[in-house]
Amino acid sequence: MKASLSPRAIRDLLEATEAIAGNSRRAAREFRVSVDDALTMIGRHPEIGAERRELADPPVRFWTLTRHNYLMVYNSSRDPPRILQVVHGARDLPALLSGLRSD
Repeated sequence: MKASLSPRAIRDLLEATEAIAGNSRRAAREFRVSVDDALTMIGRHPEIGAERRELADPPVRFWTLTRHNYLMVYNSSRDPPRILQVVHGARDLPALLSGLRSD
């Protein structure tokens, strides 16, 4: 089972893929493979991501796509887990996630 994507996460992934592809189509393909692998991993093991209470209360967790410096923000209590947002790690995470909803 794979994690599901919220409409916001779908938009985030499209924007990220487009931005990466602007520099390298190969890197964009690798990004999509990393995302697909993460969806499978999170779907199978919802508790695998880190809690970051300074950014969001549980059941929200964070999984890092290390090769690409993106975070997948997800609700681990849903079945299947639901990816809420996908954000670049260099962004202002407290500001970006201040209105995060875990549904």
